[in-house]
Amino acid sequence: HKLNFDFQFEDNYEENFTYITEEEQYPVFIDKLDEQALTKNPQKQYLFQGDYVLPFNKGQQFEAGFRSTITDQTTDYAQYFENESGEFILDENLSNIFNYDEKIHALYSQYGKKFTKFSGLLGLRMEVTDIDIEIVDRPDLAAQKNYTNFFPTINLAYELGEQENLTLGYNRRIRRPRSRMINPFPSRTSETNIFQGNPYLDPSITDAVELGYSNRWKEVTFNTSVYYNYATDVFQMISEATGDNTQDGIPIIKRSPINLSTEERFGFEVAANYTPIKNWRFNLSFNLFDNKISGFYNDIDFGAETLSWFTRFTAKVVLPFEIDWQTNMMYMGPNENAQNKYKGMFSTDMAFSKDIMKGNGTLTFNISDLFNTRKREMETLTDTFYSESEFQ
Repeated sequence: HKLNFDFQFEDNYEENFTYITEEEQYPVFIDKLDEQALTKNPQKQYLFQGDYVLPFNKGQQFEAGFRSTITDQTTDYAQYFENESGEFILDENLSNIFNYDEKIHALYSQYGKKFTKFSGLLGLRMEVTDIDIEIVDRPDLAAQKNYTNFFPTINLAYELGEQENLTLGYNRRIRRPRSRMINPFPSRTSETNIFQGNPYLDPSITDAVELGYSNRWKEVTFNTSVYYNYATDVFQMISEATGDNTQDGIPIIKRSPINLSTEERFGFEVAANYTPIKNWRFNLSFNLFDNKISGFYNDIDFGAETLSWFTRFTAKVVLPFEIDWQTNMMYMGPNENAQNKYKGMFSTDMAFSKDIMKGNGTLTFNISDLFNTRKREMETLTDTFYSESEFQ
């Protein structure tokens, strides 16, 4: 018998400062007044978890447990406008304090058994989610979300040989909207662009089926699989005109997340691990998939289908003086939906580490985005406007 309890507590605080400058290039150059925004994000998180393992005999095991996560987060957003004297004045109409409380309680169990060359695992998790949101001084924007979900898991495996396996699996998973996606108070990125969360956003549920094959030799491990995912209530960012204009008559555009019906993804993945010597390890994976989104919003068809891919390469080498050197490279292929086209993105991370004090400490040195290429470039095209964006 094995019984384990775990408790964790985190207290985080972040500040984000935004400085917005805007210039009109056509038909004449106009340097407009600047704006500033200050966002403060204090957050507390609690985790309670307990697990129990009952081994019946060799090749058979039962597990059960519970897990509760509690998040208490505040977003204090202050928007400032520059006046003709160069002073920045607080705009009380756009400034707000957003409180987000999330409680997720889960009960789960699973049973696994092995019969000679065949093994199987059955599992079930129940989750109860309770979310409360409020805008200080705006009780009309308060909202609550309460829902219960069940997540089954089925994993089957068959040994074709001593190092060769065939697997079949099914599982259901959930993707919850982050607090920013729920915050109904608008925030500005420019005079003509605002972002507004959707307090009525539902979580997205995905059912996934995967058929896999793996084989292992002395220096190489090979894995490949085909998979099919079906998701409901998928999140998608929608850009639309608000109907309001700036003082110059330019339309103001709002970007918001919505639940856009369904998403189907059919894909193929292949991965290989190569270990030529004891302290050298290389991994390469490639994933190709077809993604189809179906859904209408305000009588507009936002359905789209795209073929995309991504690949990852990881190398871990032990250098002289027992220094670990790890490099991670990733390329995400271009993709698109009804309104947006995303360009491909490449990035490289590198890290060095060395154990010191007889293994009681570690020195690390990390470089993120080594070649300064991790940029998400996007084009948005609707019936009323076109825009290009770059985020880094």
